[in-house]
Parts: sequence; C-alpha cells; structure tokens
Amino acid sequence: MINVLIGDCREVLKTLPGKSVHCCVTSPPYYGLRDYEVDGQIGLEQTPEEYVSELVGVFREVKRVLRDDGTVWLNLGDSYSGGGRGGDPKHKKDSNSAEKTAPSYKGIPAKNLIGIPWRVAFALQADGWYLRQDIIWQKNNPMPESVRDRCTKSHEYIFLLSKSQKYYFDNEAIKEESVTCDPRRPYTSNGAKQLDGRDNWHSGEPREMGDFTKRNKRSVWQVNTTPYKGAHFATFPSKLIEPCILAGTAEHGVCSVCGSPYKRAIEKTGEFQRRWSKSNADGSPYNSQESMQNTYETVGWKPSCSCNAPSIPATVLDPFGGSGTVGQWCNQNNRNAILIELNPEYKQLIEDRINSKPKNHHKKIKASPLEKCTLQQNLIQYFS
Repeated sequence: MINVLIGDCREVLKTLPGKSVHCCVTSPPYYGLRDYEVDGQIGLEQTPEEYVSELVGVFREVKRVLRDDGTVWLNLGDSYSGGGRGGDPKHKKDSNSAEKTAPSYKGIPAKNLIGIPWRVAFALQADGWYLRQDIIWQKNNPMPESVRDRCTKSHEYIFLLSKSQKYYFDNEAIKEESVTCDPRRPYTSNGAKQLDGRDNWHSGEPREMGDFTKRNKRSVWQVNTTPYKGAHFATFPSKLIEPCILAGTAEHGVCSVCGSPYKRAIEKTGEFQRRWSKSNADGSPYNSQESMQNTYETVGWKPSCSCNAPSIPATVLDPFGGSGTVGQWCNQNNRNAILIELNPEYKQLIEDRINSKPKNHHKKIKASPLEKCTLQQNLIQYFS
C-alpha cells in the first residue's frame, strides 16, 4: 500500500504514529537552488544555518515515527555561495542549468563551496542520531558545467543514520559482484599470482565448498542519472535508492503484530580449506600454510519475535515525496510506503508514476545505415 499525503512534512509527520516506520529514504530540497513556488518550502532560507535548523526539526519528527531498529538514508547535494540570486523566490532557476549557486551570506564570499551535506550530517549527529556512514553517489553522466577553475561536480552524498547502535541492516541483500573469487590473493616475490598451482581459476568462480562470487558492498555507488519527463526537476534514480531499501527493510516482511522484521535463516553449508603462501623475512622459500573457513548460505526467513503472527510488508517513509520514486519502487517490490509532498500539484504525478509499469531499459534499437550516416553528418555540421 502506498499512501500519499499532501502537506508540509513538518506538520504531517506529527500525525503519524510513533515507531511505525522501518526505514526512511529521502532527498530534501537542496539549499538555495530551486524555487518550487510553494509557500513554506524548505531550501530558500536566508542562511545555511536556518536551512540546517529546519532539516534538524524535520528529522526529529522522523526519529519519533521511526522504529528503534530503523535507518535513515539521506541524499544531499552541495551548493556554492553566489551573488544572492539563488535564494530569491522571484528567481526561477533554469532546470537545465548545472551552475548551483546559493545566496551569498556574511562570512562566506561568493564561489565558496558551502558544505551543506556535512553541515546537516553533523547537526543531526549533535541532535542524537548515529552517523553511521557517508556514501558517495558517483555519476558517470553528470550535468556539464561551464567552469574552468575547478573540476566538474560528479558526486553527491548519501548519509546512513540510525537511532540506535544496533539496527536492522540486511548486508546479504546488497552484496555486489566480486572482482575475484580468491579470498587470499597470494602473490609470489616476482609479482606473479600463485593460486595453489591452478592458474586457470577465473574471477567469480566458486572455490572448493566456498563461494566468494559476492563481496560486501562498497561505499562508492556508481549510478547514472536518469531522465524524467514529468514536471519535477529533481528526481533521484530508482537504482540509487534500491540498495537503501533492500538493506533497510526485510524482504520477507515484518511481524503483523509487533512490526519486528523477519531475518534470514543462515545455515552452515560446509568447510572450505584455504591455503596461502608466506615468505620469510630473509627471503627464503615460501612456506605453505592452511586453515579452515566455514561457509554459510540463506535457506529461508524466520521471525525475530515470538508473536507467531503472519508477516506484512515493511513500511518506507519519504517526507519529501517529490516525483514518487520511493513509492514506485516500493509498489513494485512488496513494500508499503508513506510519501509526504508539499506541492498539491505533484499528487497526480506521484500516483501516475506509482501505477506505471517498469520500463525495459535493456531493449536496444538498431539504427539503419542511412540513419547512422545522417546522424554523423549532423554531428559534423554541429561541431564545425
């Protein structure tokens, strides 16, 4: 079930029951970059301090509705101190512009990077949140920037925050493909790989009874931006929020009585004997050493409580609903979602997107030789 609530999240959040949400995935309006022409909007404050204070207040209410074992995944981009244009409500920034300038303010001259993401992160930490990790969203297709005195910006931040030291985090759900399946990565003194005499081992190949085709997800996520035809300028891609929700909510759901998430049932599948080589300090020949390593796999799901009740989907919150990306993903992947959006004009846009079918992005259309030739001529004419 996807519930779309129209109104100011600072007020709407107060109407939600406490400890009713399992995960929060959101991206607030960035500071001083865009005017959505709605009274009371966050992002057009006169100073960064005011902006940070507003977000701290929002996430104080998020903390109330979030379960003690819940997590928050907060996406934020930065902006530069400018000439005062960015925060003027009368100034509507071009949605295709890559120049991100916020109003200038006392103490920070123009062209300074303000550091908004970390200002917010540290303020939330001071307000009682556990700042667990900063994740880099690396964009391989960033918006071009007409700058010559710095590099083109191609990343944003995602902060992982929690209410408690211990929280639900499904590490297995977001593991990524290994670069190599060999857990030892041994090398001889001349730099050649030494794989127990078997040089035909390939990347991703299971070793004995152990399977090292997966590795723990890294903190730099390469996700391209995706186009969106709707009337909303700032949308994050579905692939960006997917690992956030997969790690933050149980795939099999939660207890329908107490809301505790189901956990993976892990069983030992065998022992894997690993070998590696070790050289002596004096350069004498390598000595072979061996050890045993247990291997495990998921065989099912089990409740983490004793209620003995059926499961229901977990609930994901997005207090800045925007175009409804979180709701769309949850609707297609057996999660409940609560979306709060300030602009009433976006409600229909969100509902249409939630009910839309996922597109096949792998389908390729081949151009005819004539079309290719015409395209090449157009490009030559354009750049000449």
